[in-house]
Amino acid sequence: MRMPPEWAPHERTWMAWPSRSYTLGDAPEQARATWAAVAGAIVAFEPVTMVVDPEAAADAARHLDPRVDVVHAPLDDAWMRDIGPTFVLGDDGALRAVDWVFNGWGAQGWASWDRDARIARFVAAQAGVDVIGSPLVNEGGGIHVDGEGTVLVTETVQLDEHRNPGWDKPQVEGELARTLGAERVIWLPRGLTRDYDELGTRGHVDIVATFSSPGTVLVHSQPDPAHPDHEVTRVLAEQLRGELDARGRRLTVIEVPAPSVTHDEHGPVDYSYINHAVVNGGVVLCGFGDEQADARAAAIVGAAYGRPVSLVDARPLFARGGGIHCITQQQPAA
Repeated sequence: MRMPPEWAPHERTWMAWPSRSYTLGDAPEQARATWAAVAGAIVAFEPVTMVVDPEAAADAARHLDPRVDVVHAPLDDAWMRDIGPTFVLGDDGALRAVDWVFNGWGAQGWASWDRDARIARFVAAQAGVDVIGSPLVNEGGGIHVDGEGTVLVTETVQLDEHRNPGWDKPQVEGELARTLGAERVIWLPRGLTRDYDELGTRGHVDIVATFSSPGTVLVHSQPDPAHPDHEVTRVLAEQLRGELDARGRRLTVIEVPAPSVTHDEHGPVDYSYINHAVVNGGVVLCGFGDEQADARAAAIVGAAYGRPVSLVDARPLFARGGGIHCITQQQPAA
């Protein structure tokens, strides 16, 4: 098995509609409008299928672009990157779906996941592909690949005692080799500071660093010395500059500076342009209402992928603990 890189051709993108719990929060219309805006931006490039809880069918129909396909299944939440399958290709060219164990980002007290734990197999069935089961508690936001055998992870996710008690690095690497074709696993020590707050994932890599091509990594950079992520991102970028990928290349690191807003009413924010969706012929990038920083990030990311960039205001997503990458999951073309 081999997980294709996100810039490889897609059959479609999968999403899940927000219908309950903290994802709706005190501003449910804001959540619905934001999920719909992301779907609308992606469907301009490739097909989108939205999994909608039957109880929320009317809400979804009222908000979604009519080009978005809708299927119905019970949901707890709406973070498709984490609850959905990770699609992989076999040497025979056939598409398959890895079903990780999902336990609410390490059995967090605010999370519920009985319904969400079944979504990966539901999506696989809708896509008509066979499932590869895995005993590893993992989420799609906890991995990034270059398509050539290199995988980025963080020690605080796959080795989290609330996810995989008793697992060590060799065991995790062996399972990533079996499911994703990993030949070289790069372990980052941690994620961004806000991601360890109550509604965080405890360190997902997809807000920190991602491959934009083999041998090249986009890395979040916090330029404000007063922000705790200033030192975090400096250390991560320095580590990545010294790493080799599965083909023996030393990584090229491209830093993507954070926007100027550094704090909200809850403390330091983790606004990151790294948490974007690569789509057929484009990139859908998080915007943060900072015209200068948004434009700078769009230029850096667009040049890295060689694709046009569409911006969607992602502040309502980050207020709920995620970003555009977190609510999307690509299905590669077989």
